[in-house]
Amino acid sequence: MGAPGITGRTRPTKVKKQISAQKRKREDVDTEKLEQAVAELDIKNGAYKDFTDLPLSDPTKQGLKASHFAVMTDIQSKAIPLALAGHDILGAAKTGSGKTLSFIIPVLENLYRLQHVGTDAGLGALIISPTRELAIQIFEVLCKLGRHGHMFAAGLVIGGKSLESERQALTRMNILVGTPGRILQHLSQTSGFMVDDLKMLVLDEADRILDMGFQKDVDAIIEYLPKERQTLLFSATQSKKVSDLARLSLQDPEYVSVHAEDKSATPKTLQQNYIICPLEEKLDTLWSFIQSSKKSKIVCFFSSAKSVRFVYESFRHMQPGISLLHIHGRQKQGARLDVTAKFAAAKAACLFATDVAARGLDFPAVDFVIQVDCPEDVDTYIHRVGRTARYNREGRGILFLAPSEEEGMLKRLEAKKVPVELINVRQKKKQSIKSQLVHMLFKDPELKYLAQKAFVTYTKSIYLQRDKTVFNIKNHDLEAYAASLGLPGAPKIKFLKDDPSKQKKQQSRQELEVPELSDEDVEELEKKAAKPVRTKYDRMFERQNQDVLADHYKKLVKDDDEDTRDSNDEDDFNGNTATAQADDDDFMTVKRRIRADEDGAIEQGEDEDEDSTAPRAKVVNIQGASQPIIIDSNRREKLLKSKKKLLKLMDKGKKLVYDEDGNPHEVYELEDENDFLAKGLPEEQRQKFINAAKEVVAQADVEDKATAKAKRKEKLRKRKERERAGHDVSDDEDDEEGGVQIPDTGEDALANFRADFAHSDDDDDEDVNMVDDEEQEPKKKAKKWFQSDSEGEERNSKKRKKGKRNNAPVVQEPETLEDMEALAAGLLD
Repeated sequence: MGAPGITGRTRPTKVKKQISAQKRKREDVDTEKLEQAVAELDIKNGAYKDFTDLPLSDPTKQGLKASHFAVMTDIQSKAIPLALAGHDILGAAKTGSGKTLSFIIPVLENLYRLQHVGTDAGLGALIISPTRELAIQIFEVLCKLGRHGHMFAAGLVIGGKSLESERQALTRMNILVGTPGRILQHLSQTSGFMVDDLKMLVLDEADRILDMGFQKDVDAIIEYLPKERQTLLFSATQSKKVSDLARLSLQDPEYVSVHAEDKSATPKTLQQNYIICPLEEKLDTLWSFIQSSKKSKIVCFFSSAKSVRFVYESFRHMQPGISLLHIHGRQKQGARLDVTAKFAAAKAACLFATDVAARGLDFPAVDFVIQVDCPEDVDTYIHRVGRTARYNREGRGILFLAPSEEEGMLKRLEAKKVPVELINVRQKKKQSIKSQLVHMLFKDPELKYLAQKAFVTYTKSIYLQRDKTVFNIKNHDLEAYAASLGLPGAPKIKFLKDDPSKQKKQQSRQELEVPELSDEDVEELEKKAAKPVRTKYDRMFERQNQDVLADHYKKLVKDDDEDTRDSNDEDDFNGNTATAQADDDDFMTVKRRIRADEDGAIEQGEDEDEDSTAPRAKVVNIQGASQPIIIDSNRREKLLKSKKKLLKLMDKGKKLVYDEDGNPHEVYELEDENDFLAKGLPEEQRQKFINAAKEVVAQADVEDKATAKAKRKEKLRKRKERERAGHDVSDDEDDEEGGVQIPDTGEDALANFRADFAHSDDDDDEDVNMVDDEEQEPKKKAKKWFQSDSEGEERNSKKRKKGKRNNAPVVQEPETLEDMEALAAGLLD
């Protein structure tokens, strides 16, 4: 018998799981001690430096220790105690100061003390972020801290992912991180998503969420949420508007601003500079900077997604020697996640981005932030430059300013306590890439189209800015800027032209009192009133595929007739004139009318009303066509691109006959009527023509017969010569088989017989080509597609054997004694 406690197993036995160890409410949590410790916190006078000084739960402490968070930042030491006590907070701190932990730790602790765990508990905390990338980053930090003992179910809802899978998981969530649009979609469409028991609402980058872009979505979300809740707002530039605070139902909020008294609104470790760079020199300066900083990590900000795409594609073709990435709002979610992951893991790379990457994203060890396009305001500048110099690291920000933007932007930066110093570019190290861009755009039409769209979107972004002291499109040389992009000329910018209708809208009522109108003005007003009203649905059905070869591509290029058009035509941004768009909404339109007068004369033309709105016709001369082509519609204009259709419009060639004098004549020429009648009656001329034709045919028949007879005689002569040559050789040989000797008379009887036969049929035309006895062997039949070479050889061998059998000598029955002796002698041999 074995010793007690010893078994035969070599491996240690597993400890049995305790039954119902995990419940909705944990039994090993002493919430009363935590509540008492939180109540004893000295919020106003307390100085907390480490996380261990705060009354936190064991799972949170383990998560902080595993993530190597020990000392709190300024915003964390002031905001976390207030949030643990249940106060509403307006938190403002510099970028990279640790605002994310300032609301994640209170969310975990407050729900932990309330034991808000399990599927039946519902949603306890809602965290809203303006961008998808920032929401993903917050969710990763939440999982990193909460995986060491917390039992909350956390979820991430952003655009670009499966909506159905999110709906199935939403009913089990206790903490939810997402973007405003996706959260509102689930609140309005997902039936099992309940927020009646919400405890905390967190808005990260609150100034952006409360801005005009998300105002409607946030207002709709707040209508679903209960009013009795705790609300936390954090941002680098916080809003204090009373209207915003009233919308969010804040109750006695605490304003926490740890850097309000600092001399600078940006970190001290951040070196900020700006350079004076006209529009036409931006790409040259950026390329030269990237060439000189190949071992650095760079983020370049642009104002539009088209500019990002064009700069990325063009620089990628020129191979700068550093990894290039790009991110903007028009990319798919998977591509955006890949770009952020690659750039975060890279040691040296250059990221071209729009403002979608300007807020909250934590890219490690960014060396430079280049703002190629001027930001719309100082807050955007602070958020952009905050991608570097994070967590007391060093960094550098460079701002490109045009000469017209310098004065106004520097005043606004100075008002917000942002110190910026002027630096100069070394002209010796500056490289020009204009010629390379021109060459690439000439070879690649898609890249040229991107350059045109980048030009249009950039000029539009400047034109739509409210601050005209900084952004004034008239102060920029657009032709030089287009040339710097590699374009042969500046694309059409319709909104830059002076539109009298806009000026009339901006005038006061007293200025609108117009004196008596002249007859010409009345006619113009009547023409404008006759034009049909175009709605957004009409334009929607006229949209075409947005491809490089689409119709709107050619509208970006100036035409020669552009200057001749009426300046009073109403223009829109897409490049469509009102005159070209008139009457497009009719199902059937009149292209041409043929009117008849009372006398019966037909007049071709158009009505006066149609002439006022129809597109002007163009006259195009084509090589090979005697008559010019009139282009009066887009459909006619497409004919110029088809070679097959142009051949039909060209003149057809004529077949000419030259007479003895060398003068050209057509094959069939019509004779003059008087000359024809002078020759006689038609029936007489017909009979003369028939008789003349008969004579020609009879003469040709005689000549043909004589020619055929001569050919036959020549053939006969050659044949006799060949036969005589062969007879002389075999003259002395006997016929051994028959035993008969042919007497030598000097003539060939067979040849004489054939000659007599041939001469008897001289008048017969069918015997012209007489066949000789020595006929050629018949040609072999062509093989079928299913026959092989071996099959043909087998058939030929069989035919040869069969032929040999048929050619065997035929033995006749002997009739006389001599015949029997000859037969016996043959058998014995």
